[in-house]
Amino acid sequence: MPELRKDPVSSRWVIISTERGRRPSDFGTERERERVGFCPFCPGNEDKTPPEVLAYRPNGTGPNAPGWNLRVVPNKFAALQIEGELNRQGDGMYDKMNGIGAHEVVIETPEHGDTLASMSEQRIEDVLWAFHDRVLDLRKDQRFKYILIFKNAGRAAGASLEHPHSQLIATPIIPKRVREEWDGAKEYYNYKERCVFCDIVRQELNQEIRLISENDNFVAVAPYASRFPFEAWILPKAHDPYFEDAQKYEYVQLSKLLRDVSLRMEKVLLHPPYNLIIHNSPLRETDGRHYHWHIELMPKLTHVAGFEWGSGFYINPTPPEDAAKYLRDAKV
Repeated sequence: MPELRKDPVSSRWVIISTERGRRPSDFGTERERERVGFCPFCPGNEDKTPPEVLAYRPNGTGPNAPGWNLRVVPNKFAALQIEGELNRQGDGMYDKMNGIGAHEVVIETPEHGDTLASMSEQRIEDVLWAFHDRVLDLRKDQRFKYILIFKNAGRAAGASLEHPHSQLIATPIIPKRVREEWDGAKEYYNYKERCVFCDIVRQELNQEIRLISENDNFVAVAPYASRFPFEAWILPKAHDPYFEDAQKYEYVQLSKLLRDVSLRMEKVLLHPPYNLIIHNSPLRETDGRHYHWHIELMPKLTHVAGFEWGSGFYINPTPPEDAAKYLRDAKV
């Protein structure tokens, strides 16, 4: 079973995923690893994945068979295991617990070569509804405190398969990065009695120098302190702490803007690998006045190296004002 171990200095939890155990020889370089022709996510290969927990099927076809528009399946190589109890315990001065959680894969489309830029807005909306449906289901499990939704696109961004997919991981603790963001937003709210994300939306819409794109309900901006070149955030214009509480018209608008930003990035950056993350409110937190769910989209154009790992600083060679202008001016 996987374990969660706590660093006693930084209070950071680490997943020791025994199910994914590797020997030193298993860690090949990018050049050494070759893509295989077989794809377990393509239609006709449904028996090569664990049984689906959700599927959208327009023609009434049976489960775990072709005919789907989208499937959600447990990750075959899950980082965390859904069966069992947390069993918190000490190991001398150290703290650990069983690696309990849920790890699911959203197979976004039957088309192997699709991207967010090439998918229809309806297909992207389906993906958003799959996130919504799975969050509502997983949050019923009282062992879970957070659900992270993310997408790795491209080998350099951590994707092991080319077929368009994203993932959800439910964890029994709130991740350190999320906790820091949550606490920072709360501190800002306690001082100014305003949501920091709402203030960001207002200022970026007013100044427009870091504005990438917008529609009725959402805005895409290059964040003021961007960590990476061409990093983009997509935020609801109206205050909303919970992604899963969004209405249908909001998912419609979000799918439009997500596709728009993806097209701009493909146009300007020539199909870059990227990571997409949805930061949402923790599951057991009921007061979301200070927090605002959002999407962080980060192209993999540079490498995080020694200085970044050692200091926590990021070095971004492209000012967000320049990045926003490039993306804003792209013809899509």
